[in-house]
Amino acid sequence: MSKIHYKSVEEIELIRESSLLVAKTLGEIAKVIRPGIKTIELNKLAETYIRDNGGVPAFLNYSGFPYSLCISLNDQVVHGFPGKYELAEGDLVSVDCGVLMNKYYGDSAYTFAIGEVSEQVEKLMRVTRECLYLGIEKAVAGMRVGDIGSAVQEHAEKNGFGVVKELVGHGVGTHLHEKPEVPNYGRRGSGIKLEEGMVIAIEPMINAGRAGVKFWDDGWTVSTVDKKPSCHYEHTVAIRKGKADILSSFAFVDEVLKEKVNN
Repeated sequence: MSKIHYKSVEEIELIRESSLLVAKTLGEIAKVIRPGIKTIELNKLAETYIRDNGGVPAFLNYSGFPYSLCISLNDQVVHGFPGKYELAEGDLVSVDCGVLMNKYYGDSAYTFAIGEVSEQVEKLMRVTRECLYLGIEKAVAGMRVGDIGSAVQEHAEKNGFGVVKELVGHGVGTHLHEKPEVPNYGRRGSGIKLEEGMVIAIEPMINAGRAGVKFWDDGWTVSTVDKKPSCHYEHTVAIRKGKADILSSFAFVDEVLKEKVNN
């Protein structure tokens, strides 16, 4: 899609419904993700849950992608394939999920720590999530795409982490990827002006080491050049005056993980 499609109030509510089904699907993943589970089992669970709740997995067969979830492990940045790998204590697992429902898409990602992880990985997760919300703070009418990118980049680099530049956030609507592109780096006051009716996915991909990435021969998987861990969080957001409207949610995941800690 070459031009930005501005959404009506009704369209934004349909995107919210799809985005909340993504959020609930990630919540279901949170319930079962643990050492010993195969990543393909998480994929099956997500596909079944999405279909049982009236949606279609957005990623399945998207440009030939063969799974319902992108599951990226440790040094994988994004677009990892679910498979027979059994999660192990200390793994870092980013789960990216999309839903198509009522002709509109929702898109969100969450990074899970499996059991105990290193202090560096804990910091990477915390900072990446902070980057997401700092970017969202700038996603209001009158600001520019560069304001989002600069907020993400400054916070990540201040903490000694690398910001992936080859992959970007994007518009969301009747297509999974629409204009505008939303980079995780940039200059304040630069880029396309944000206006009400725009819906975008903001998705910081932050590396523990260098910013560089390599693309695998499978045509999808992207990993860090230095084999250090990478982290990815994503929300679908509607641009409003004064404050962004987050259409997806981490509440379902956070609730499950809190319960796990308390038990």
